Amino acid sequence: MVDVHCHLNLHAFDSDWEEVANRAFDSGVTKIINVGTSIPSSRRAVELAHKFPNIYAIVGVHPHHADKTDVEFEGEIQKDWLTELEKIAKDEKVVGIGEIGLDYYSYKSNGIVDKKVQVDAFVAQIELAHKLKLPLQIHNRHAGMDIIEILKQHKSELLKIPGMFHCMSGNLDFLKEVLELGFYVGFDGNITYPGLAPGEITQLSELVKYTPIERIVTETDSPFLTPLPHRGSRNEPSHVIIVARFIAQTKGIPFEKITKITSENASNIFKLNANH
Repeated sequence: MVDVHCHLNLHAFDSDWEEVANRAFDSGVTKIINVGTSIPSSRRAVELAHKFPNIYAIVGVHPHHADKTDVEFEGEIQKDWLTELEKIAKDEKVVGIGEIGLDYYSYKSNGIVDKKVQVDAFVAQIELAHKLKLPLQIHNRHAGMDIIEILKQHKSELLKIPGMFHCMSGNLDFLKEVLELGFYVGFDGNITYPGLAPGEITQLSELVKYTPIERIVTETDSPFLTPLPHRGSRNEPSHVIIVARFIAQTKGIPFEKITKITSENASNIFKLNANH
């Protein structure tokens, strides 16, 4: 089992991230990828990746933080953020650029980041990924078709396996576009929640059913999106097994086959079997 997207680099895990990682490995998780959302958290993701052979890092600036790239944020002024990100991304444990993309959801703490600022940051990081020959890990919230349009405009800069969409949501038409572009799809603990997510018109279980298992990867987004029956508590990478079991149940495929194929998918995207 691989958790292709979590955030042990965030403050929620400051006191026990090693214990949480070991709990995941003891429960059957074989590899964990920590994901940055800013320059400081990307740097932290790389630091943690060097503590365990089976922990990797993906680095980037989240669209929710695209307006904080050259101001003081998380204890530092992120001056020349793209240059700094390139330095971080050249580390041997970095396997992708992310989580990057667009987010048109209005957050209580931040509202909606100016769309042009988001687009500029997204495009700059697509170009960086192309330069470094790294796959993308894409964040989308209520911005799916704009993301697709940008990716189509930059199709010549995408790798043969271009990357994955993290925490898949949207409708079937959007999912078809994602698959057509060659991307893989990540599902998280929120696929276990009943009903529709805010602003969505398609149940996540329908997206799980439609997506070929050969294009699915498993993730947790820890400490967020804790699956049932643990919803309400802090999420952690060991819960990726619950996600896999729900996918197996939804698709009517044996759990062992889900773990094998999704792990192979993760390695295909991020070259996890290479010497990082």
